[in-house]
Amino acid sequence: MSSSQNQGRVAVITGASSGIGAATARALAADGYRVALLARRLDRIEALAAELGNGAIAVPADVTDRDAVVAAAQRVQDELGGADVLVNNAGVMLLGPFSSEQRQDYRAMVEANLLGAITTTEVFLDQLKDGGSDLINISSVAGRTARAGNGVYAATKWGLNGWSESLRQELLPDVRVTLIEPGVVDTELPTHITHEATRQGVQQAYDVAPVKAEEIAEVIAFALARPRHLAINEILLRPADQLG
Repeated sequence: MSSSQNQGRVAVITGASSGIGAATARALAADGYRVALLARRLDRIEALAAELGNGAIAVPADVTDRDAVVAAAQRVQDELGGADVLVNNAGVMLLGPFSSEQRQDYRAMVEANLLGAITTTEVFLDQLKDGGSDLINISSVAGRTARAGNGVYAATKWGLNGWSESLRQELLPDVRVTLIEPGVVDTELPTHITHEATRQGVQQAYDVAPVKAEEIAEVIAFALARPRHLAINEILLRPADQLG
């Protein structure tokens, strides 16, 4: 779909203050979308909205707070006319050994990665079902493979995958659902890990030829640009030398 065909279409992106979210906002804005940038860090999304122009708005919202998401959806409706695309990108990757010391990290991952996506979709669903819309869920290769130290993170992504497939069937034909499963991507996710030994080990893996966030954004834009009769339901992508 050309940028001219996307004029007036609205894309809502959670976790838009950095990484895949910010890169996707830039890619979709370049394709003609007006974008609503949702994130907790208002200063970042305000700067990005100013950079993008074309009616882009910065909406402070934490996806774990339903009231904040409801307020965000109302702004999108009032200021942009409603969402045509929702990109559920917000999430955290707080890896570490399974122990009581990590229990707050486990809760944060479940609330942001899984419940955050579910809540945001539930709140925006009426706007999406208005016709010809897309839902993009950002999962992970961890939604297919689990390993020592990423159990709860993997559980959130496996859950996101299963929910996405169910939703895909339920929302046909009004909303196309696409699941994106990246491997190692050059984002700030590893810096949030609270378990120091795990953080250092993960950072080493991320320092070796990760995929760029902009490359994931290009794939998202490609999927959205397919004609409505074609749905790309699932995309798994890794650095070419990533084994697992």
